[in-house]
Amino acid sequence: MAVPARHTSSAKKNRRRTHYKLTAPTVTFDETTGDYRHSHRVSLKGYYKGRKIRDTK
Repeated sequence: MAVPARHTSSAKKNRRRTHYKLTAPTVTFDETTGDYRHSHRVSLKGYYKGRKIRDTK
């Protein structure tokens, strides 16, 4: 049975209309270091696109 529009609150209506979804983080395998890392980020060992960018201590 249908519910009249006045009985549906605006918050309930807006929650139904949203398209927010959780997305899994993009994790790739780094061939240089042999570790997994996020895409477009410097690895924990200081490599980016196969080149050493920063020193790690």
